[in-house]
Amino acid sequence: MKHKISPSLLAANFANLAEDIEMINRSEADWLHLDIMDGVFVPNISFGFPVIKAVSKLCKKPLDVHLMIVNPEKFIPEVKATGAKIMNVHYEACPHIHRVIQQIREAGMEPAVTINPSTPVFMLKDIIKDVYMVLIMSVNPGYGGQKFIEHSLDKVKELRMLIDKTGSDALIQVDGGVNEKTAPLLLEAGADVLVAGNAVFAASSPEDMIHQLKAL
Repeated sequence: MKHKISPSLLAANFANLAEDIEMINRSEADWLHLDIMDGVFVPNISFGFPVIKAVSKLCKKPLDVHLMIVNPEKFIPEVKATGAKIMNVHYEACPHIHRVIQQIREAGMEPAVTINPSTPVFMLKDIIKDVYMVLIMSVNPGYGGQKFIEHSLDKVKELRMLIDKTGSDALIQVDGGVNEKTAPLLLEAGADVLVAGNAVFAASSPEDMIHQLKAL
């Protein structure tokens, strides 16, 4: 399978969101990554469902919704109502993660689980066959533009081994510090989906940058 690129809306120009989404529609991007932050689970607040609903009306690519919030299961109906393809919740925010995965799937979305830089891969052993995708955070969640944590490469390799060993079909997604330098290393380690924020939207030609990342 050719790897996927999911540009992160967090790095877009919020004064010109419609233009940036049109660029995403024209580009080779596979999905659009949306980070919802609550200022509790992570030290920042991003945007909520009114923005996502507006984006979903314009965006022709599947929405990859990443909830960096406490009690994400409370918002399964709201995420579903946006037309999202993927609902991604943090392992650390869900004491009953298996139940939440089931609820997301029952709502008709693909369930994904994220782990923070300090959460070991082996914690996913009992749910790896139940998820559509695992997102490895390669920076501490909450802010864009952070430096890539090198240890993330080892985590991707470890997760790839776990997936292969268990016969899981889960995709491996990586978010944080992904650019033209780190992307080839992540793909070599076993990543399937790359989330890129600043690397795309701060580029002189975002569309060309997406093409570069997709062509790796």
